[in-house]
This record gives sequence, structure tokens and C-alpha cells, in this order.
Amino acid sequence: MDILEYESTQETKSHGHGNFPFNIYLCSIPLDFTSVPLHWHNDMEIIYIKKGRGTVTVNLAPFLVGEGDIVVVPPGQLHAIGQLEQYSMEYENIIFSLPMLMAAQGDTCTEKYFQPLVQGTATFRCHFPAGSPQYPALSRCLDAMDEICKTFPEGYQLAIKGQLFSFFYGLAPASSAPLSRQKHKSLDRLKDILKYVETNYHEKITIADAAGICGFSESHFMKFFKTTMAVSFTDYLNSYRLTMAARMLASSSDSIANIAAETGFENLSYFNRVFKRKYGCTPTGFRSRH
Repeated sequence: MDILEYESTQETKSHGHGNFPFNIYLCSIPLDFTSVPLHWHNDMEIIYIKKGRGTVTVNLAPFLVGEGDIVVVPPGQLHAIGQLEQYSMEYENIIFSLPMLMAAQGDTCTEKYFQPLVQGTATFRCHFPAGSPQYPALSRCLDAMDEICKTFPEGYQLAIKGQLFSFFYGLAPASSAPLSRQKHKSLDRLKDILKYVETNYHEKITIADAAGICGFSESHFMKFFKTTMAVSFTDYLNSYRLTMAARMLASSSDSIANIAAETGFENLSYFNRVFKRKYGCTPTGFRSRH
């Protein structure tokens, strides 16, 4: 199960369908899960903080966020959500497919605004706290979508699309220069390896496997990953597996031994030890708390 599937298990305001791929998920950290590890997907994502404080990372840039803040994540960008110290955080996760707003034959909106986002050639400032100039327009659109999704009136899909177009109109003044070619290439390599971990974390993964994804030697890969992520690949892999294990402990009745095995830990005593190091309690204690 990947990160997006885990996000989809939370309370849903609007159930997306193939011909209307739009959802609003209500999430809470650490109540629902302790964190959302660094990942990426092809959908557009808007994170709207409703209560509390936390952290959101976009393309390796961390932001401290609080009540009311808006974070916009274009398709393909790396992002993560985490807990800040002892604070909890409730937020809406608005996820939709950008092509739902694009004209089949192409038009000015599609060619000038949406295609560059899909292709990764356009960027804009992604964090909008309450005091930012664009904030009033952006928050009005998100609040309006919340109201629409309370009752789903006839034609609500039209209303949602209208608010999304208005949201992008509000984003237009926040456009910025695209990433340098070298930065873009590094992030693409990192995305490949993180997606590989997300898909295969339950299997045995070696440094050689990971290096092969990037086309690097093992030594070059280890240096690249540590420089880019500020953590070794082995530590990142263990942390990701532990995050998945914590979610399974909180959401299923599987035995701890099975969960350890399903998240890539071959040795149960090692799993118990590293789990306690990360979460400050045993897997059994974690399950009882959640």
C-alpha cells in the first residue's frame, strides 16, 4: 500500500470518480498517523491547516505551518507532513487530477497555466500563511469548496471546478522561476528512489538495488542520498518502514510479528528495538495508545 492509499483511508468529504477525480480528506497528526513521509504523485494537492501546528516539506524545503495556512503542491513535487514537537495538527488534504481542468483540444488556460504545471516547467510560491497577499482569495475558494461538499447539491461538480479555476487565478501572481536544470535532475533521481522505496519497502532492499535505480555506483549513491536528504539511505528506509508499521499497528489487528515481516523487518527483536527508539514505546504500547 502506498502513501496516497493511506491518505485515502481518512474521512472523505467527496468521493472522486474516474470522470471527476476530486477528493477532500480530513486528517490529523498524530491521531490518524504520526507523519506522512516524503513522497510524490501525479495529482495536485492542497494542504489546508484547520487546527494546531506542524511541518510541511515541499521539494526538500521545510515550512512551519499553523491554523489557516495553505500549502500548494503541484504534480510531481516531493512533499511530506510531520508533527512539530508536542503539537497536534488537523488539516484538509485536497487532492485532484489537474487534467480535469484542461481542455481536450488545448486553450490558453491549458497551454499557459496547466500544462507547464503538469510538465514541471512552471513553479510558484507554495506556502501561503494568513498574512500573504494571495491568502484571502485562496482561502475563500477552499472555504467555498468545503461548503459545497457538505451537501453535494445538484451540479456540485460545476461549482467545484469553478472554485478551482478561481483558486488558480489567485495563484497566478505567486509564480516564480523554475528550478535549475541540475536541481531538477537531482530531484528526479530522488523521486525515482523514493517511489521505489514506497512500492517495495516490504521487500529486501540493498544499497546496490537503490544505486541501480539512479544509475550510480554504491559509493556515489550513498553520498548523493546523504547530501540531498541529510540522512543515510539505510536510516531513511528503516524510518519509512517504521512509519508504515505504526500505521498498520493503529489500523489493523494483525500480529506484531506479521506487521514486522510485512514492512520488511526480518528480525522481530530488531524491529522491536528500532521501533522503540523511534516512537519511545514498544509496538504493543503504541497499539494500545492508538
